[in-house]
Amino acid sequence: MPKIKTNRGAAKRFKKTGSGKFVYSKSHSSHILTKKSRKRKRSLRQSRLIDKTNTGALKAMLPHL
Repeated sequence: MPKIKTNRGAAKRFKKTGSGKFVYSKSHSSHILTKKSRKRKRSLRQSRLIDKTNTGALKAMLPHL
């Protein structure tokens, strides 16, 4: 039987928490920061949880996490 491969793009973007949920960091926070407000940049620092409707797809992409 062939091995199940991990989707490498997803592995770089998502991490699994201790309770089994998936966490990701927001985009648009790396450059062109001068035009973004303080409030917006501050909210970009927070990581977010994946919605439960998408967890099945992520589990298929990340079988070994």
